[in-house]
Amino acid sequence: MISINNLSYFLGDRALFDNASLFIDKKDRIGLIGLNGTGKSTLLKMIIGEDEPTSGEISKSNSTTIGFLNQDLLSYESDESILHVAMKAFESTLKIQDQMNEVIKEMEENYRDELVPKLTKLQERFEAEDGYILQARAEEILEGIGFITADLTRPLHEFSGGWRMRVMLAKLLLEKPSLLMLDEPTNHLDLPSIQWIESYLQSYEGACIIVSHDRQFLNATTNKIVEVYSRNLNVYKGNYDFYEQEKELRNELQQNAFENQQQKIKQTEQFITRFRAKSTKARQVQSKVKMLDKIDRVEAVVDENMKVNFKFNFKTKSGRHVKRGEHLSKSYGDLSILHNAVAHIERGDKIALIGANGKGKSTMLRMIAGTEPFEGKIDSGHNVITSFYAQHQLEALHVANDLIQELMQEGTGKSEQELRSVLGCFLFSDDDVFKKIKVLSGGEKSRVALAKTLISEANFLLLDEPTNHLDMLSVSILVQALQQYEGTFLVVSHDRYFISQVANKIWWIENQELKEYPGTYEEYTWWMSQREEKKEHTKPEKQADRSVGKKQKKPKQEKPKENAHDQKRKKELEKLESRIAVLEGEVAKLEEEMSDSSVYQDAETFRVLNEIYQTKKSELDRLMTRWEKMA
Repeated sequence: MISINNLSYFLGDRALFDNASLFIDKKDRIGLIGLNGTGKSTLLKMIIGEDEPTSGEISKSNSTTIGFLNQDLLSYESDESILHVAMKAFESTLKIQDQMNEVIKEMEENYRDELVPKLTKLQERFEAEDGYILQARAEEILEGIGFITADLTRPLHEFSGGWRMRVMLAKLLLEKPSLLMLDEPTNHLDLPSIQWIESYLQSYEGACIIVSHDRQFLNATTNKIVEVYSRNLNVYKGNYDFYEQEKELRNELQQNAFENQQQKIKQTEQFITRFRAKSTKARQVQSKVKMLDKIDRVEAVVDENMKVNFKFNFKTKSGRHVKRGEHLSKSYGDLSILHNAVAHIERGDKIALIGANGKGKSTMLRMIAGTEPFEGKIDSGHNVITSFYAQHQLEALHVANDLIQELMQEGTGKSEQELRSVLGCFLFSDDDVFKKIKVLSGGEKSRVALAKTLISEANFLLLDEPTNHLDMLSVSILVQALQQYEGTFLVVSHDRYFISQVANKIWWIENQELKEYPGTYEEYTWWMSQREEKKEHTKPEKQADRSVGKKQKKPKQEKPKENAHDQKRKKELEKLESRIAVLEGEVAKLEEEMSDSSVYQDAETFRVLNEIYQTKKSELDRLMTRWEKMA
């Protein structure tokens, strides 16, 4: 379908591609990956014809049609409804409909027999192109990616850039090009929409090239990974998990070849140095020199799995209760987000708040941060120091500062060397630290803002979509940082890999209530699947009940009898819960006593109380672990 041969592309004297080649077949599902700045978006623009390669060629079959979703579409403006904009995908079919309407109008005003076969032919063509179901298809896709029915008649200009991007994505999906190219499609989608797109792409009839930093999305939608690495296009015939395993093997082989070649080069150079002055060895020396000039050098493997070690310094440790929210209600006009909700955050909680856009996730973060008005109250715990990262933090960076100056403004008292070390963890090395903020890309600004958040010495972090604009290596670094963070955090994210790596609790908003699952993302998804399965099993029974006549009584459903084992477990749980409640009260009382200045100034009294506290806290942790397993 598309053949890329000996492609080279230079930005000044810097090569993005050097004699790279790739063949795209009509059923390929390609995940295009690589570090930021390696040329992924440039490659897509060359395929579409927006950019010209320095050398080499990109050839396409005559029947190849290409649809390209890129970030430039964020600025697209229109006064037409989003349904109308999406349906422009069917432009040729809609022209037939316009012709049909003209013929019908002419038949009403000036009927002639020859108009009947003309209308019939147009109707046959319109039906052959599925004209009568086009609007239904457009509505299905728009609603699949997050729009509600009432949105479909609203003009495009009323929506934010992210939602406009969804409309353009819907238009592309409706066009069904033979090659669909998506540049970071998940950046503006929530989790339900991402899962819907995954399902759609799995059955897509054409080929796809997807640039994404979402590992699970790539796993679900690709059958081939193309890595932009060392100015080349390296192909791995499998999904992202396969790529990781295969990449490790290739790196091992490459490193072995590099080391063997380096040893051979060293031996040759030693021979040249030793016998250069001897006339009897002149021919051999010249031969060795020519051999070194012609040798195809193997490059050393660059370790992209950077391991980082963050040293977090807290000014003080927070109390056990970080935030306690009661009777929380929040509305925007007639739209109710929360009603009489409860939110409790304990020290050590690593919470991921997930769900569809429009449910109030970011609103909830701002309420907890104290920057959003609401009804009810949220009490902050003892010694809680909060730091809030959101996308507007990128605009709050001082454009005239260099990176060192920007981090110094956080006021942590860290030395320049310490700040260099922090920036090194976020992939800014050597002279990069003296770059001005104004010249940074979106991804680089995100890394600087995250670095500022993490060095703030806060013991409670609020993070709103921190992985947006980050490449996979940067996401991996952020994961490591949060895994090493000993404080408490609440993060809003749609990146399932990221959530699975950092969260020990899951929050979501349902029926205007804040719900909590006390476990990892994998455990949560399993639990949710079980819940949905139970709902499916109960549906037929409910439908059967509705079909019974009004006078007909429903058979009484007997409660399933508990067996002896269940009864025993239930009693044991009740005992555990009772003991846990008592211990929680005792621990809270001890914490209050120990925070009294008169107590901690008396060393002996504090020591005795601390011993009792540690004993009871240890028992409480043990019982909580046991309760979680049983529950």
